[in-house]
Amino acid sequence: MDATVAERGQITLPKEARDALGLTKGTKLIVEIERGRIVLRKDIEGAMQRLRGIAKLPPGVNNTDEAMRELRGRAPGDPPDL
Repeated sequence: MDATVAERGQITLPKEARDALGLTKGTKLIVEIERGRIVLRKDIEGAMQRLRGIAKLPPGVNNTDEAMRELRGRAPGDPPDL
């Protein structure tokens, strides 16, 4: 796959690459330089920020650790129930 840098420094990612990664209009990318290469990564932190606060804890559950125990049971290393 090839891409050409335009006059203003823009590139168009090939459709095959966009489709393979689920990139759509407005998808945020992180640009990194690693050993002389340009690496593009989807900004999943932004997506996670938008999801924060959507899910509510069940009544009587005070934090996510308790919610996970409700779903999965005790984890190794958990303190014994009082």
